[in-house]
Amino acid sequence: MLDDKRIGEAKRNAESCIRRGVITKGGDSRFVQFFLDNARNSLESALLLFGVSTDKNLKESTGFRDFNGFLWVINASYYSMFYMARALLENEGVKIKTEDSIHAVTFDAFVYYFYLTGKLQKKIVEDFADAEEDATQMLGREKAKGLMDDYFHERRKRARFTYEMGLSAMQNKAKTSLERAKRFNEEIRKMI
Repeated sequence: MLDDKRIGEAKRNAESCIRRGVITKGGDSRFVQFFLDNARNSLESALLLFGVSTDKNLKESTGFRDFNGFLWVINASYYSMFYMARALLENEGVKIKTEDSIHAVTFDAFVYYFYLTGKLQKKIVEDFADAEEDATQMLGREKAKGLMDDYFHERRKRARFTYEMGLSAMQNKAKTSLERAKRFNEEIRKMI
């Protein structure tokens, strides 16, 4: 869950990374398309893996009768979100240079530059332009927080499933990951 404590931690981490030069702002945004393509490819991979994992006819036609790709649906779903976050950061000229956990730094930078500044909220609120102003702002805040919760949750779940649970990932977990990734990709793509 993305609570005030986690948001504060992300802010402190991002500020520390900025001071150390791990996160910088400025320069070109030449890698935006690279990350957008990777996000699309990752989401399509997740969709394909989920389809083959749940469709008996596809399993038969591919010759993988016992195929279970749910772990990789979760991973590919997460990576589609990660690459979308990187695309948005790059689009704003935010660069990340680290040999440490690029995933954690990306999350912290994403929170710092888009959630805490209200940029994510403002873009989401535009989708609801016809609604009454107060109701729209509240809905936008909730939706933005939901996107941040989804990204944080998927990052943690990917790590847990990859390193702790192995191939025992359940179909419903994979489906949830895929739905979150689709929603996240749609919303962030609108911002770019």
